[in-house]
Amino acid sequence: MNLRLSDRTLIMGILNVTPDSFFDGGRYRLTDSAVRRAEEMLEEGADIIDIGGESTRPGSEPISLEEEMDRVIPVFEKLRGFQIPLSIDTYKAKVAEEACKLGASVINDISGLQYDQRILEVAKEYETHLIIMHIKGTPRNMQDNPYYSDVVQEVSSFLQSQAYLAEKSGFPGEKIILDPGIGFGKTLEHNILILRNIEKFKDLGFPLLVGHSRKSMIGRLLGDRPPEERLFGTLAISAYLILKKVNILRVHDVKANVELRKVLEAL
Repeated sequence: MNLRLSDRTLIMGILNVTPDSFFDGGRYRLTDSAVRRAEEMLEEGADIIDIGGESTRPGSEPISLEEEMDRVIPVFEKLRGFQIPLSIDTYKAKVAEEACKLGASVINDISGLQYDQRILEVAKEYETHLIIMHIKGTPRNMQDNPYYSDVVQEVSSFLQSQAYLAEKSGFPGEKIILDPGIGFGKTLEHNILILRNIEKFKDLGFPLLVGHSRKSMIGRLLGDRPPEERLFGTLAISAYLILKKVNILRVHDVKANVELRKVLEAL
């Protein structure tokens, strides 16, 4: 099923088929539990589900192609023909290709086309949407004292250049979605500056996705709260982003964010 963007902020549910993601690692590692969670998110009102098999939390180690495939492909097989669009969260072209064969209509590349440019060819072949995210370094080292002279300018410039790269290769611009990469090679101060200036990223002319759910910046703002205690902080940012008309929010807690959006829309 194809993704349909509109003026409404869409809620993208996170489905980590991993043993070590920072919040829900191991919870949906088995295929059947992952499928049940997808069905639950559908009932909660998710507009799209993002399925990933490799943790990209700070300090995480990469896994092999085979291991990532073993984690995510059985889930896509079980969810073939699902009622809402499915996204594959990967930077590996082969994983993206196999997921697209089974119905994925969005490719979410955290590397922003840096790690495996063949992923762009997969997106073109299967006519998917493509999420281009900014990251500084790799998940293993991205939080080792990240530095920017002007984080808003540098991140927006990267996203603009990568979108141009995709368009120059023949990928349709209307299927590009940009993500400034909250927490991916950024300090608390960098993340706050990006969020404060979120309109500048919308001004690039592409739909915008933000993934802030339960991240460490929220924990720090609340006095070093663990991921389990960051829901209310997440919802505060979600409300701000909905009011700023960000196109997609990538979140763990679908029901809470859907209800938040419903009330804001009524107001």
